[in-house]
Amino acid sequence: MQVQTNTDRNITGSDKLSAHVETVVAGALGRFTEQITRVEVHLSDENGARGGGSDIRCMMEARLEGRPPTAVTHQAATVDEAMQGAADKLARSIESTLGRLRDR
Repeated sequence: MQVQTNTDRNITGSDKLSAHVETVVAGALGRFTEQITRVEVHLSDENGARGGGSDIRCMMEARLEGRPPTAVTHQAATVDEAMQGAADKLARSIESTLGRLRDR
């Protein structure tokens, strides 16, 4: 499973951030490694320098073999909370999708 990290101009991308993103994704989606080819993570700060409440947005898109991409978003006050929330949503969505396929 390949993990690609993208950030906007308000969030500084780094090797440390990419490694943390990979850890969060692997923790949440590890059981689906065989079915997922790639996960794209997009981090953005909606309010930029103005600050504000839950303005960090994380969008995750997983590409399952033979299926259209599955995407989710989560907004939170910190990058960590936004990533974890999106990863949890994505895991539930993939589990639901794969469960429907198994039931057929």
